[in-house]
Amino acid sequence: MNDSLTAEQIIENFKKCSKDPVFFISNYIKVTHPKRGLVTFDLYPFQQRILKDFSSHRFNILRKFRQAGCTTLIAAFSLWLAMFNPYKTIAILSKGEAESTEIIERIKLMHSELPDWLKPKVLEDNKHTFKLENKSVIKSKASSKQAGRSIPGSLLILDEAAFIEHIDTIWAASYPIISTGGSVIALSTVNGIGNWFHKMYSEAIAKENNFNAIDITWKEHPEYFRHPEYQHLYDLMEKYDPPVNIDEWEKTTRANLSLKQWLQEYEANFLGTGETYIDGEILVQLKEEISNDYKIKYNNRMRIWEDPVPYHDYAIGVDCSIGRQRDYSAFHIIDLYNGKQVAEFYSNRTPINEFAKIICDEGRLYNLAYVLPERNTIGNNLIYFLKETYEYENLVMDDSREIGVQVTQKNRETMLADMEHTIRTGRIKIASERLIEELFTFVIDPDTGKIKADNNCHDDLIMALSLTVKVFNELRGNSQIEKDSVMDNAMSPEAIFTSKYSYTAKTATGGISKEDLQWLLKN
Repeated sequence: MNDSLTAEQIIENFKKCSKDPVFFISNYIKVTHPKRGLVTFDLYPFQQRILKDFSSHRFNILRKFRQAGCTTLIAAFSLWLAMFNPYKTIAILSKGEAESTEIIERIKLMHSELPDWLKPKVLEDNKHTFKLENKSVIKSKASSKQAGRSIPGSLLILDEAAFIEHIDTIWAASYPIISTGGSVIALSTVNGIGNWFHKMYSEAIAKENNFNAIDITWKEHPEYFRHPEYQHLYDLMEKYDPPVNIDEWEKTTRANLSLKQWLQEYEANFLGTGETYIDGEILVQLKEEISNDYKIKYNNRMRIWEDPVPYHDYAIGVDCSIGRQRDYSAFHIIDLYNGKQVAEFYSNRTPINEFAKIICDEGRLYNLAYVLPERNTIGNNLIYFLKETYEYENLVMDDSREIGVQVTQKNRETMLADMEHTIRTGRIKIASERLIEELFTFVIDPDTGKIKADNNCHDDLIMALSLTVKVFNELRGNSQIEKDSVMDNAMSPEAIFTSKYSYTAKTATGGISKEDLQWLLKN
């Protein structure tokens, strides 16, 4: 913005800057661009969204992609907070000495390029500290075991948190200070699973802590993915030496990275230590097809994408736990007619009797769905509640005529292989982001060859899906799954049956009618 402003304009702009970090940064902060040199920090929409979250929430955790400009954004936000809020202390903790001094240098550059009427005087300026005349100070330091004990309490920024050593110790030491009223921003590209950043982010998504989870994708960045309103930028990029074609950026970048590097650095996927059981390319495609358009039920334990459709049959596969905050109890509901996942339950705090009641209620709601529980350990208790207490009428039996499935190492591998094939061939349509995230950490152990959830991860949704797919495949056989919604309406769902199960339908009076259809197969 031009420095030749009237006194009234200066006062007005100063007020706007003090109230709105987006206005302040977009108009007065300058940064260095690798191709264009010193430029005004013209915020992209995703960066504006991040700043609004920073201003609206006390605890924020940001999962970012590589080269998103977020460290520069943090530097600008820190300067804004210090300039317009006296006696604030902003502590930035970085993974190393070089990173900690670099961020202070960025802040100093931003300050030096401010117009004189906006630029506050500096009281202290060294490699790790930048103190302004209003007594606000920005401190940047490298991580160490003792770092948390000396962190003041206004704002703590954990830059590249997934890579900071001793972060669990640092967090434990710093939180008592922050808890008196301070704020926290943790941001990072991902670095595997089981670390502090992965744990805190996962808990934030599950609403199990007070962090506000912020997600950004590389396709939101106009310099990585075409946005029509930024044509002027693409014209400029074509003039770079060498030229950059925005439509070739993804292809060029992926060609220079392994699939795992691409998934971690740009797709921001929490990846396990081994190769994923489901092919990585398939998982990327599945992630693009998830749906966050769902209703919730049972205090956010169940997500519902589609209500039951009259005369459609449904399958429910159930993986159960004790319900004492250890493993999770889970089930999926899949439409046998079109393969769509229409609902999902996931909880580690649901007692087994309540879990059974929920299964029965949902099974009856979804046209007396076929229910297949596992029969291992606590699964027997679940079956008792389903059969004896709640008298559920459509429990699936195995070949020995026992309700449920006794999962062994041998049939587990078979069930998982069937699930993988069913996913790979597109016979089922997964809507759940939680399920896809689990699949990203469901790996083949590089040492033992065992298929398992990676360290500190879960496979409850996966095992529930494998049970649901078992019912789905046995009922559907090799019959074609309709892909088109118009065809969905045209084809009769009554055609779905198998010789192993009875056909279930609602009568005109609302009752339930069952018929063994094996006679249809006899000549």
